Amino acid sequence: MSDTNYDVIIIGGSYAGLSAALQLGRARQKVLIIDEGLRRNRFASHSHGFITQDHADPAEIAAEARSQVMEYKTMEWVSGRADTARRNIEVDSGETSFVVGVRGVRYHSRRLILALGVRDILPDIEGLKERWGKSVFHCPYCHGYELNQGKVGVIAGSALSMHHALMLPDWGPTTLLLNQAFEPDTEQLQSLAARGVVVERSPVKALSDHADVQLVDGRTVSFSGLFALAPFEVSTLIVQQLGLDMEQGPLGATIKTDAMKETSLPGVFACGDAARPMASVALAVGDGSLAGVGAHRSLMFGTIHHE
Repeated sequence: MSDTNYDVIIIGGSYAGLSAALQLGRARQKVLIIDEGLRRNRFASHSHGFITQDHADPAEIAAEARSQVMEYKTMEWVSGRADTARRNIEVDSGETSFVVGVRGVRYHSRRLILALGVRDILPDIEGLKERWGKSVFHCPYCHGYELNQGKVGVIAGSALSMHHALMLPDWGPTTLLLNQAFEPDTEQLQSLAARGVVVERSPVKALSDHADVQLVDGRTVSFSGLFALAPFEVSTLIVQQLGLDMEQGPLGATIKTDAMKETSLPGVFACGDAARPMASVALAVGDGSLAGVGAHRSLMFGTIHHE
């Protein structure tokens, strides 16, 4: 198959990627969106905290966004995983382009936007994976309100779980299940007590029913919902292939960008969960909009400098 040329290729067709595409489509740029269909929030039945879409099905938000974006005549879509990405510098002109490979087919573009998303690394607790996004969550702002001030459990993964435990009493009576992940010091115990948090030291054996926690000592504690911090990773080699700078956060590394979402490699932009430590649909949409505008401004006014 012959090579195909675009103004911008966007890798990732979820909220951030589609938001970037919308800006570029409205600027009449020729855009290719490559998406493998693995939204990070595909396990959740409802999305919250995004104005006009509060409590909507996240799959429906994504589907409607795709439908609207693809109405722009300069848009194309490829379903599949982008396997490779590299920068190409023309010997004669010195102009930069980017080459993205999908199942052996190469696509060329003048600019590249990475809306790659991330993969959550879930705690190894029996029954947790099946409940992720349904009764076990990572974001109080996304899911806390719907627990209706019922009992909340925080399954500790490290001392970072103190942050969850101290936040969640605003959503309901909170128990911190230490699960042998760490032992709070005197100051931390005082902070937990001041927020009314109960500390449970018996390790977690398994999760059952809606949000029941079976403890090693034989007791079962029932909750309206559970929260757990899950480390994440950008699950593609494309970042390494392009040699992009990363920023290490408390739960994982994200792609380093400037204020207009350009990465350390000029001409490559990044947005969404792979490019920010905090995640939500609303933040991803805003991030993508910036990346789309940034890429277009780069095409109009920018000069890519080479090492």
